Amino acid sequence: MKTKIQSELSRIENERGVQVLYAVESGSRAWGFASTDSDYDVRFIYLSAPEWYLSVEQKRDVIEERSAATSTSAAGICARRSASCGSRTRPCSNG
Repeated sequence: MKTKIQSELSRIENERGVQVLYAVESGSRAWGFASTDSDYDVRFIYLSAPEWYLSVEQKRDVIEERSAATSTSAAGICARRSASCGSRTRPCSNG
């Protein structure tokens, strides 16, 4: 399954023009409570191309993808947003 998840992250990198910096498994499987129909939850931090950060327009800084083929649910946040979340007293939401 590790190979499928890595392949899914590579696909996201190629299609979205981002670089995944860090990825972790989360959800029921990570906590040891998986059921027979549990998917694989992956959370990641990514870096966009420099042009993305220099844009005047505010762009969505969250990527959310589901793949029935690999039974994965992947969600990532931009490195800038991740860094700003660490500097707040309240955690960031995915919106």
